[in-house]
Amino acid sequence: MYFNTIKMSHVIIKQLLPHTKSFCVKFRNPAVCNVFNYSTKVTTTSSENALENLTDWETLSRKKKISKAMKAYLERSQEHDEFMKRQQFEYNIGKRHLANMMGEDPETFTQKDVDRAIEYLFPSGIYDPAARPLMKPPEEVFPARKAAEFDEAGRPHHFLFYTGKPSYFKLMYDAAENIQQLYNFQDKIIRKKATADPNGSLNLSSSVWLTKDQLEQVLVETITDLEYNNFKLVMQRLVSLPHAYKVKEFIEKYRKPLASQKFALEIPKPSYDAEGRAFITTYECLRKKARGDVTVRAPGTGKITINGKDLTYFEDVQSREQVMFPLIFTEMQDRVDIECNIEGGGPSGQSGAIRWGIAWGLRSFVDADMIQKMHVAGLLTRDFRRRERKKPGQPGARKKPTWKKR
Repeated sequence: MYFNTIKMSHVIIKQLLPHTKSFCVKFRNPAVCNVFNYSTKVTTTSSENALENLTDWETLSRKKKISKAMKAYLERSQEHDEFMKRQQFEYNIGKRHLANMMGEDPETFTQKDVDRAIEYLFPSGIYDPAARPLMKPPEEVFPARKAAEFDEAGRPHHFLFYTGKPSYFKLMYDAAENIQQLYNFQDKIIRKKATADPNGSLNLSSSVWLTKDQLEQVLVETITDLEYNNFKLVMQRLVSLPHAYKVKEFIEKYRKPLASQKFALEIPKPSYDAEGRAFITTYECLRKKARGDVTVRAPGTGKITINGKDLTYFEDVQSREQVMFPLIFTEMQDRVDIECNIEGGGPSGQSGAIRWGIAWGLRSFVDADMIQKMHVAGLLTRDFRRRERKKPGQPGARKKPTWKKR
């Protein structure tokens, strides 16, 4: 009976040990313990080999379980990464050649220097930006693509993968976490009866929130108008907190600077006429084929003179509204006088040129906040649109002969 017990123990251990990483049993009988030790020594090598074979089999089975769609996705992702590496390599070579052509150091040659060199070496008068010579980093030329969000076994990397928009909801989650941290920080200050940092402030007057399209490019995801509005509400709530300056880096990632700061540095100082009134004259007011100049005088009574006539120079109401819009927007319609000399083009082109000249001249008579609002409204942006040319073989620019099947 004792011999049978030892034999059974040896058989059980020999069967279980190769398939178990750790096997710990306490036997009170010394003979059984000796059998266990002997069996362990005998079967250790075979168990390790069995575990290695089992691991290889699991890896092989996982690879076999990869679907064709997932395999194709991973291959496309790898091809895209290799393509971007090649484009980056070629861009670096081209930048070095361009620096050598300009006689500058390739190591300190920036993208701004690249643009300046291309403008110098390849001057172009083409209005369409897509037709001009261009040399930009690959990540700016080619649209961003998401990397693989799951492994070969199909397990997602991101914990919000099944929401369908992990980057967007991760952004909302981080914003909520920052709001909660600021609340906790504010509670600590109240309990300790301490004063806030006097140097801590958050000035966002020189930037605006990213637009919906820009946010989609950052997230590499498509979002709806409702989701974009929710993003703005959450971020505005975060900004409104008294200690929002502690998460300034997070907030500025989703804001873009206003180009109006550039305009503020270039605003000319007004000159003064014989009567002591300040005036600014804007030349090269262009729109389509219209060319002219606009003079803004302050103080004034709202008098508008166009080629020696009043606002009735334009017969249609739309052209008159175009001229009055910058004055109404800045609430300067009764504070300045406008003198315009315009020629060429039609009513639409002339009114557009005058509108831009008035807005450009009003910068010297309004504050910085109003300049920012004017820039956001598009008053300070020149309109380079032109009439599209007629194409040969068809009646107009886009119009084509009527197609008849029979």
